[in-house]
Amino acid sequence: MRRHWKPGTRPKGRQGRDQRRPDPPERPSMSPSVDRRLKSIFRQIGVPEPEPFQPDPFQIEALERIRESDCLVSAPTGSGKTWIAVQAIGRILESGGKSWYASPLKALSNAKYREFGERFGADRVGILTGDRKENPDAPIIVGTTEILRNQLYDAMYRGETLKTDFVVLDEAHYLGDSDRGVVWEETMIYLPPRVPILMLSATIGNAEAIAAWLETLRGRRCHVVRETRRPVPLVPLFLHPSGKVMPLLGSIEVTPKSRISGVIRKWMKSESASGGGRGLPPLGAILQVLETYDLLPAIFFLKSRLDCDRALGLCESHPLEDPAQKRLIRARLRELAGNNVHLSRHRQAGSLVHLGVASHHGGQLPAWKLIVESLMTEGLLKAVFATSTVAAGV
Repeated sequence: MRRHWKPGTRPKGRQGRDQRRPDPPERPSMSPSVDRRLKSIFRQIGVPEPEPFQPDPFQIEALERIRESDCLVSAPTGSGKTWIAVQAIGRILESGGKSWYASPLKALSNAKYREFGERFGADRVGILTGDRKENPDAPIIVGTTEILRNQLYDAMYRGETLKTDFVVLDEAHYLGDSDRGVVWEETMIYLPPRVPILMLSATIGNAEAIAAWLETLRGRRCHVVRETRRPVPLVPLFLHPSGKVMPLLGSIEVTPKSRISGVIRKWMKSESASGGGRGLPPLGAILQVLETYDLLPAIFFLKSRLDCDRALGLCESHPLEDPAQKRLIRARLRELAGNNVHLSRHRQAGSLVHLGVASHHGGQLPAWKLIVESLMTEGLLKAVFATSTVAAGV
């Protein structure tokens, strides 16, 4: 006979015990400290003294190669790949030609649009993404690779050729992406051989194989230009729940043989590491630790849009203390929002002005994301909590 549970009653026996989950253990408070091996590294943080710009040999080589052939540049992040594209685009512009700069993400396209507008003049640069369409007939177009591919489709359907003389494919390693790689592949296949292609990537592993495939496909040379020196060294760090910043690896220098530090491996196997729960970490306290060692601004990559928005509330106990910075953020927000009340009165505007933090994800208004990206680029924010929408731009 089936028993039915009635509201307001408690089942008997073992099931009658209180089944509530115990409260998660409180996290220990963070006290900023640093591993002594990092002190010399932290002293190097800052803006270097300005010096006359001198292009590196790989940049000069790539510029020469793109005059006569396609070119694939493989160089670390921050080494100056965009400078090659800017110089090549400027050369095409001076000769009366048109250029297309394709990137995988809207956020990266927005950043390049601003950068190129400042360099070449706003009237000479347009942008085409799923969210924006501005100055589409400009001699320099910045947009997502999907838009470029769609333009090639349209041109072939009309029996025309694409009205561009030079194409830059940024983040060319997306060619190997299981979901979106077909877009890069089709773009390369459908681009007329008369249009030189400059491909840029920091993480492409089989550059020679791709160049050989492209040569067979397009019937023109494709040179590979490599640079291995990293001008901005990467130092992987680990923030212990106690607030201590320490090297993630056993050595400061990153090598192919680098392994996670033994101290950290031991901690990861301990009960302390598994008892922190699944919620967000104490982001306000983390910001305070990072600020102590001049490690801000920072970008936190979180797994969901909801986490990005929730992160703002965890920073309320650490507001901005500089009134001048608050005034500057408020003035820039007013300037960027213009007469759009949906932006000037955005529900997260208070976090921008009073906390100096913002969230960034695909569920937000495109215009609001532009504001966040502008403030982040200008260094006015302490932190941005984002999904992978801004990863490529880093």
